[in-house]
Amino acid sequence: MSTTGEREIVVGADGSAGSEAAVRWALAEAAASGRSVAVLRAWTFDPLADLESALARSYEEIASRYRHELDGSVARACPGADPARVRTGAVAGAPGPALVRASADAAMPVLGSHGHSRVLRMLVGSVSEYCLRQARCPVVIVPARSAEERGPLPDVGAARPGPLL
Repeated sequence: MSTTGEREIVVGADGSAGSEAAVRWALAEAAASGRSVAVLRAWTFDPLADLESALARSYEEIASRYRHELDGSVARACPGADPARVRTGAVAGAPGPALVRASADAAMPVLGSHGHSRVLRMLVGSVSEYCLRQARCPVVIVPARSAEERGPLPDVGAARPGPLL
C-alpha cells in the first residue's frame, strides 16, 4: 500500500453521513499526499447488548458483514478511488480505543463529526472526543456536510463584531 516511510491515513467509519464525508476527505488527502487509506469499522461482539451481534451467528459473520458494508461505503463516497491505495477492515473493540490503537503508527486518524451528547460531544461525537484526547498524532474531524456540499462562504464584508457564545 504505502511506500517505505509513508504512514497511512486511518478512517473510522460507521456508515453514517459523517463517516462517508471522512472517507471522501481521507481519499482526497491520500491522493494529494501519496498515502494509503485504511477504512476501519470498530465494533464489539455482545449478543446480549447489541442487536446486530445477537442476529449474527458468529464473530466472523459480523466482521465479514462490516467489511462488506465498508467496501460499499468507500465505493459510494469515492467511486474512482484507487483500490490499491484503500483497504477496509473490521477491528474488534470499543470504537474510540480501537481507532486510537489502529492509528498508533498512522499519519492521522480521520473521523466524521456527529453530535450525540453535550458540549464537545455536540460538536464532534464521543468517539471523536476520545480520539482527540488519546491519539498520539494529529486527528482530523470532518463535518458530515463537506465544504463542497455547503456551497460558497457568505460575504462577511458587512459583518459587525458581536458577542461570541
